[in-house]
Amino acid sequence: MASQISKRTVRRAVVAGALALGAVTVSAGPALAEPITIPGVGSFELPAGVTLPPEVTNLVPPAPPAPQGAAPAPAAPFSAPVTSVAQRAVDAAHTKLGAPYVYGAAGPDAFDCSGLVQWAYKQAGLNLPRTSYEQASAGRAVDVSALQPGDVVSFYGGSHSGIYIGNGNVIHASTSGQPVKVAPVNSMPVDGARRY
Repeated sequence: MASQISKRTVRRAVVAGALALGAVTVSAGPALAEPITIPGVGSFELPAGVTLPPEVTNLVPPAPPAPQGAAPAPAAPFSAPVTSVAQRAVDAAHTKLGAPYVYGAAGPDAFDCSGLVQWAYKQAGLNLPRTSYEQASAGRAVDVSALQPGDVVSFYGGSHSGIYIGNGNVIHASTSGQPVKVAPVNSMPVDGARRY
């Protein structure tokens, strides 16, 4: 797959570079396709009248030949990396570090604890309950020893919540006069954790 992607990328770069440098000439006339081979890149069709000078076609060294008797490796389909809802919520919460704490606020400029959790998950495409007590009873219970980024951690008997971000830390809107910040999970009495 890597060689196919690199060949495709090189092919596009060679043609684009040749066009940008004026190394490709196009004559007026019917747009009939003509096959062209660039060593080490491959064959493709260019409209009739398009020519690439030798210095463009020699930019890429030829690919090494495949071993005798070896079957070509099947091409794997390209897939974009998948980011979980939980990770997107963590990423959204990080963008609000330093935002002010305001009781009852649910963003986008100020937050209370459960407002930050709800807002971050909403940015990730999931609607969570509004209050910390509701957040502490929704989702699926998770043992605190098995926390994963994105888990919602409840503190002080469910009256406070934050989002676990990994490495023993949560991001939370703690209290009046304190901005949204990162704190160790064990810096507050943990009541439980939920996974959404």
